[in-house]
Amino acid sequence: MLFVLLAQAGVLAGWFFTSNWKVDAGHAKVKFSVKGPLGDVHGSFTGLQATIRFDEKDLSGSSVSASIDAKTVSTGVGLRNRHLRTKEEWLNADKFPKISFRSKKIEKSEGGYKALGDLTLKGVTRPVEIPFTFSGKGGEGVFKGQFKIKREDFHVGKPGGSTGALITIDLEVPVKK
Repeated sequence: MLFVLLAQAGVLAGWFFTSNWKVDAGHAKVKFSVKGPLGDVHGSFTGLQATIRFDEKDLSGSSVSASIDAKTVSTGVGLRNRHLRTKEEWLNADKFPKISFRSKKIEKSEGGYKALGDLTLKGVTRPVEIPFTFSGKGGEGVFKGQFKIKREDFHVGKPGGSTGALITIDLEVPVKK
C-alpha cells in the first residue's frame, strides 16, 4: 500500500512540475532567408502559436507543436509580400493558411538539442530536424534554432529558376512558465 501511495505521489509531483512553456508570441522571431536573383531575400512571420513541453531531464516526455499564419509573411516589399501570400507558386495563404510543425521526438545533440518531426507547408508534410538551444532561468527561457528546407520539397516557387534551392529558417522563441 505504501508503494502505491509513493508511486501516485511521484506521478502527481511530475504532473505538477511539468515544464509546459507559454510562448511570448509578441517577441518571438520566425525569420527566413533565401537566395534571390538580386541577392538574399530576408523575411519573417508573426503570431507564432505553440504548445511546448520541454524538460532537459525528461526529453522523452518533451514535445513541440507550433503553427504560424502564412498571411503574416513580410519581406519589407509590399508587392513581393502580396505575391508570396496570394500566388499558387508561392504560399497561396488563402488555400494553405497555416504552416505547422509537430515533433515526434526531442533528443540531446552535440550543440544542444534537436526536434525531429513533421513540417507541413502548402499541404505537404515532410520530416525535418530542427537543432536548437535552450537558455532558461527560473520561469523564463529562450529557445533558439536554425534549419534549412528544400523549397521544391514543399512546392514553394517554380522548380529551378533564379530562387535558391534552400530556405534557411531562424527561430528565437522566448517562453515563460
